[in-house]
Amino acid sequence: VSEKTNQKMTYTVAVVDEGLLDITRFKTPDPWNRFYAREALGVKTWDLFDNVMGAFGGSIERLLAVGGDMEAKAKDDDARANRFKPVVKFFGPFTLSGGSNTHKFIMPQYVGSVRTMVVAGYEGAYGKEEKATPVRKPLMVLATLPRVLGPEETLKLPITLFTQEKSIHNVKIDVKTTGPLTVTSGASQTVSMSAGGDMTVNFDMAVKSATGKATVEVTASSGNFKATDVIEIEVRNPNTPVTKTTESVLEAAKSWSSDVVPFGISGTNSAVLEVSNMPPIDMGSRLRYLIHYPYGCIEQTTSSVFPQLYLDQVKVLTETEKNTIQRNVTAGIERLKSFMTRDNGFSYWPGYESSDAWGSSYAGHFLIEAEAKGYYVPADMLKRWKKYQKNKALEWRRNDSYYNSDLMQAYRLYTLSLAGAPEVSSMNRLREMSSLSPNASWTLAAAYAKAGQPEAAKKLIANLSMKITPYREMGYTYGSDLRDRALILETLSLLNDRTKGFQILKEISSALSNYGYWMSTQEVAYCLKAVTAFAGAEKRGDLKFSYTINGKSVSATVNKPIAQIQLPIQGTQKLAVKIQNESSGILYARVIAEGTPARGQEEDAESNLGLSVRYTDTDGREIDVTRLEQGTEFMAEVTINHPGVRGTYENLALAQVFPSGWEINNLRLTGDENFAASSAFTYQDIRDDRVYTFFNLGALSRVTYRVMLTASYAGTYYLPAVSCEAMYDKSIYVRKKGYTVEVVKPAGVQ
Repeated sequence: VSEKTNQKMTYTVAVVDEGLLDITRFKTPDPWNRFYAREALGVKTWDLFDNVMGAFGGSIERLLAVGGDMEAKAKDDDARANRFKPVVKFFGPFTLSGGSNTHKFIMPQYVGSVRTMVVAGYEGAYGKEEKATPVRKPLMVLATLPRVLGPEETLKLPITLFTQEKSIHNVKIDVKTTGPLTVTSGASQTVSMSAGGDMTVNFDMAVKSATGKATVEVTASSGNFKATDVIEIEVRNPNTPVTKTTESVLEAAKSWSSDVVPFGISGTNSAVLEVSNMPPIDMGSRLRYLIHYPYGCIEQTTSSVFPQLYLDQVKVLTETEKNTIQRNVTAGIERLKSFMTRDNGFSYWPGYESSDAWGSSYAGHFLIEAEAKGYYVPADMLKRWKKYQKNKALEWRRNDSYYNSDLMQAYRLYTLSLAGAPEVSSMNRLREMSSLSPNASWTLAAAYAKAGQPEAAKKLIANLSMKITPYREMGYTYGSDLRDRALILETLSLLNDRTKGFQILKEISSALSNYGYWMSTQEVAYCLKAVTAFAGAEKRGDLKFSYTINGKSVSATVNKPIAQIQLPIQGTQKLAVKIQNESSGILYARVIAEGTPARGQEEDAESNLGLSVRYTDTDGREIDVTRLEQGTEFMAEVTINHPGVRGTYENLALAQVFPSGWEINNLRLTGDENFAASSAFTYQDIRDDRVYTFFNLGALSRVTYRVMLTASYAGTYYLPAVSCEAMYDKSIYVRKKGYTVEVVKPAGVQ
């Protein structure tokens, strides 16, 4: 690196994979043009651009920019495979006073081209320079695998060799694997190739009946020349995890034994022994349900982390659990930033222009509680949210066409009171309304309690019934009678009414502990939040018990209402568990086992929804996908129809998970979305091996969604079930079972 006229300068050097730069259309930064650009006129202007663009909600608002300055950087555990490791090197800053500098570094295993970018400046002078450089060695090797793999699949591993030396003729290839992946055709081959050419060699591979991270290390050698390529890949099971629970009520001095038999494939099994002196709430499995729920709207994002704020009140946390909770909550706060809208509320999906009323209150409620627990919440984020809430509270007018219109306002006012900014005039106006619903009255009472007016709160609910008429919403407040009972419990906790609160606690506990009882994410989160806050404030004495696992006994004394012991599941081996009550009162004990079953065990099913799937070529002709030639481009077409038994279905989720050997062609990246044009949807999430589509569906109407695919990798794979469900109503769902598919090489190709 040198300066043209030998002047002093300070500079940085970046070396980046050109493929990445091409995807983001990244240009080398030009500081001179940036800092010496013309200044804009000092006048204010207005336009209606956002409103005009909003009219194209079916397509324009869905366009996503690729990149984002590390905003979406993966925060997963190191145990997950890092499938694609880009070349990104950054050096500096360095200062040069005449002459030149030389920088040396070790290039990671890579075949391709990199761009070296130098950006410099000193005392008002700025400059930049770039150069593209091919990366090559005399002998190079490149192995290729799908983005993910599934258990019990077979495939071919294509390995491409490149030579730059005429002396290289015979090349030995060795393949080593770790994890649930094996080579079935022999781990070594020797091939002859022409000088200065390239060739592809295939190895047969098989995936075990297990999940986890696998690595493939390919080494090519010829004389003194050697090249290595290492691939990390995730073996995932696309099936839904299953939870099984066994439980017992232990009187003083009584014991209970249970055998834990893993039922999922290896790598997916886990089990927890949960002991409590309060009615059981199945906290372990319910919390895992929230954390692993596959979608990510504002309600589900908030629900996944909200109850974790209160776990320390009901159970003793290990260091690992504390770190996990801190990481999850911090990530939740960070993700909520992507939902903020121009009016300072939160949208239902990231990037939406309009805010979601209940979601805004719910997310703000979480942020307030998180800040109170010591988490960092940006001050500007809360300031903007409070402004939004106050404006909406003042603008609100009752709308009887919505079931929970007054509850929406009451909850908004409650969150403002929690934030230390009670809107008392709006609270008084709501209280004076005739025919205020019971759930709104209970929530408004909580607002008064947090605003420092407990007498007004008690007067409001003095003669109020705790019974809520059964109902279920698919949108708006995402509510149900069970969720509203949790709201009542929260109010009773604030008013320190332990007697009535315990009655509600038993009702909620009964639902939480009944794993056969389906609950939405909103129900689970709010119930866990209310129960843990109520139980954490009650002193019920220490838990005293002993437990034996495969003959090894441990005595335990816990000063929290709930104790959880992680059981050491090893593969698929049975585990014998025994628990002895050493307390003077009743203990509730349960073993919660979770595992993901092997493929092919799902069945067709439907309830109040219809679904059909067909596969076509690019001209729309139907094809059979059980056997496809490698390189075939085709479309998956799913049609969902509303049978008309009920009104509009809101917040439906279509889940399409594709075989490992098929690649999704994300047409957003090429601007060819119209080629596979589908019905309008509210949001679509395209991932490595699956597409989630979210939409509403009117009575007696139907929608069709298409995904462009390519049969890329030869082998035998499993096509998982296609399913569609209402996210907040379990009575609306449909599923088409999966089957085995094959990708074969074209005729005449080895």
